[in-house]
Amino acid sequence: MVGVTEKAVIILSGGPDSVTVAYWAKEQGYDVSAITFNYGQKAQIEIKRAREIAEGLGIEHQVVDLSNLSQIYQGVTSLVDKGLDVSSEFTEPIIVPFRNGVFMAVTVAFADGVGANHIYYGAHSSDEPFYPDCRREFYEAFQKAARLGTEREIFISSPYSDIKKSEVLAEAVRLGVPLDVTWSCYLNGAVHCGVCESCNNRKNAFIEAGIEDPTKYEN
Repeated sequence: MVGVTEKAVIILSGGPDSVTVAYWAKEQGYDVSAITFNYGQKAQIEIKRAREIAEGLGIEHQVVDLSNLSQIYQGVTSLVDKGLDVSSEFTEPIIVPFRNGVFMAVTVAFADGVGANHIYYGAHSSDEPFYPDCRREFYEAFQKAARLGTEREIFISSPYSDIKKSEVLAEAVRLGVPLDVTWSCYLNGAVHCGVCESCNNRKNAFIEAGIEDPTKYEN
């Protein structure tokens, strides 16, 4: 537990991983703020879900409009480009290049402004083989850059770097996370599509964790 109340900023996507981090930070005794990004993603509903989670936690929440990033992601990632279909398994177009780097840069500015020394995000070991900006060496390097750029002792990390997504879900249950409110789907439907790569990861993680999946899926 945090001895003297310290401020922490959570990069909150609305998905189960980042939401669990937010609940963990509250349990640790941090004065928690959250920041969510609109980068032009198809799944705009995840921003709505992030707002609902932040309201439920009673924490400050900023939504930052970076939707013009969609211009540079056209033809690059299916999470933004409406002309590219999302796949049911991992493929290169699922990657949003340097997304966490962009988010962290803005979050460092926000954290510096509110006097927060800690930044957390929801990276875990299941993502590391596929996403370079979810790896420990990446956020440790970014931490060094943040300190050089602010002349403040800023810490950047993920509390779940060493565990799998299924284990994050188990932690979510322990913390009382409303998993039915969290959003994983790459699309913007009324319910999860149930067939995209992220939905499949979500389904498999619940099965592996032995936890009943409260998610409503179209398929």
